[in-house]
Amino acid sequence: MNKKIILFAILFGLAAGVRAQHAHFTTSGTIEFERRTNAYALIGKAINKDNEAWMQPAFDYYKKNSPQFKVLTAKLVFADNKTLYTPNDADIPTNLLMNDSPMLNQYNTIFSDLAGQSLVDQKKVFEQTYLVKDSLRKIKWKITDETRDIAGYTCRRANGIYLDSIYVVAFYTTRIPVPGGPESFNGLPGMILGVALPHENVTWFATKVTEGSVAQANIVAPKKGKPTNDKELWKTLQEAAESWGRVGRLYLKGFML
Repeated sequence: MNKKIILFAILFGLAAGVRAQHAHFTTSGTIEFERRTNAYALIGKAINKDNEAWMQPAFDYYKKNSPQFKVLTAKLVFADNKTLYTPNDADIPTNLLMNDSPMLNQYNTIFSDLAGQSLVDQKKVFEQTYLVKDSLRKIKWKITDETRDIAGYTCRRANGIYLDSIYVVAFYTTRIPVPGGPESFNGLPGMILGVALPHENVTWFATKVTEGSVAQANIVAPKKGKPTNDKELWKTLQEAAESWGRVGRLYLKGFML
């Protein structure tokens, strides 16, 4: 083999080793997320022969006077394999058609103990606030070779099935070796910075990552709400949704996210 080629291979290997030694990782900080919902698509799904007489004209008026996408913000703080996801209440719109739809709002404040595999979700369902204590959501992931840059981080794509039937696309970065993410999305070998539910018309993407230490006092589980767990809440909402019709099924899915 040519001596120059051998020398080049040795130098390339040494350079790769140096890069690996100096790779930067972080396990604590704050991530700002933007949640975007395609309101036109979501509201359109709720129109049927039973409500179209009043809802279609309202929808037509809405499209003329409101943007297609509803944009909300939230932040995720993380440290010591714990995360706290908190919506920005100031962003919650009050003039929407289907204003109380969980797909168009943010009703979850979620504390996740990733090492302990548990979460506490303070969830608002209409006028009732629940405190859901349960294990982390189990998501069946399949990691792909596709990558995407999000907030300055190279992220790898993974496809998954959430709540047994919801197709989810996620993008995670191993530069933040914490298996968490926005809302209750978790379980990948790095922080999830992007999530899309293509059939539900909603996405979550990080807009800014601030690395640095986070005080334990800033990652505390919420305490207010009616105690329950996922199974009990699902049963309660199913019973209520029986009288909501097609819209009820959309709301039910949104409340369980």
